[in-house]
Amino acid sequence: MEIRFLAQSAVMITDGDARILVDPFITGNPKATIQADELDPTHILLTHGHQDHYGDVEAIAKRTGAPILAMVEIADELAEKGFDVFDPNFGGTVAFDWGWVKMVPAWHSSTTPGGTVSPPAGLLIMVGDRLVYHLGDTALFSDLKLIAQRGNHVNLALVPIGGHYTMDRFDAVTACEWIGADEVIPIHYDTFPPIETDAEAFKSDVENATETKVVILAPGESHTVR
Repeated sequence: MEIRFLAQSAVMITDGDARILVDPFITGNPKATIQADELDPTHILLTHGHQDHYGDVEAIAKRTGAPILAMVEIADELAEKGFDVFDPNFGGTVAFDWGWVKMVPAWHSSTTPGGTVSPPAGLLIMVGDRLVYHLGDTALFSDLKLIAQRGNHVNLALVPIGGHYTMDRFDAVTACEWIGADEVIPIHYDTFPPIETDAEAFKSDVENATETKVVILAPGESHTVR
């Protein structure tokens, strides 16, 4: 399984024929190294409705026909626009031929560009036999322990570290301790001045405190999850 960091919180997970795009904020993203029309996902997942996550979801889905998985209120808005959707709520799991996605809580807020208010989420994404936990935009909260310990071991966690709108790099170290993933990729930092932070310091702190390895990816770079 390969994961490509696209910038901010956007990633593409590829395994065989599956190309799973999460939070596709590309257009207007100052760190993005590609154009939205270069992406050809088979599935699109959204953690919540803020523009820096919702991004190009409509344009990409319209062009590719990829179905969109999102919180039920967001999915309803997209369905009214004619998109093919999956609409779980917290605790809901949707099965695919490549694995499954389970929607779990995140502490944040969420309003789509169209005005739909809904709870934000994190996503447990099982691809083959590898589990990726995309935390979305979240503050540190104690249920991260429960999410990580209930069910399959987390192979890779995508953890926000930028602060201001999410947990900062210090709280993110505690999150990594609780989640216990094999590897962590930091996300949601350095895109804009309020969320600039020191990813190398985060890496050092996590690796000193845990057995977790931190993989820092520049936008456009990829990592193989073994």
